[in-house]
Amino acid sequence: MATVTIRNLDDEVVRKLKAQAKEHNRSLEAELREVLAQLAARRRSRTELLAEADRIAAMTPKDVVQTDSTLLIREDRDR
Repeated sequence: MATVTIRNLDDEVVRKLKAQAKEHNRSLEAELREVLAQLAARRRSRTELLAEADRIAAMTPKDVVQTDSTLLIREDRDR
């Protein structure tokens, strides 16, 4: 296993992570390992994100004209 050293962490960040570790009954080191492992597992590649965008776009029929969302937001704000 590798070892990583992180310098110059903000004190407030460390305080929050220690509190989170305490809630989970873990040491700060164990909590950091878990946080990093979860983040790494959740990360998706650009290719995966583009494939997801294409999948979502395919749900809309090609002949349906879409309204620009900025117009809808402005319209809602003007109410």
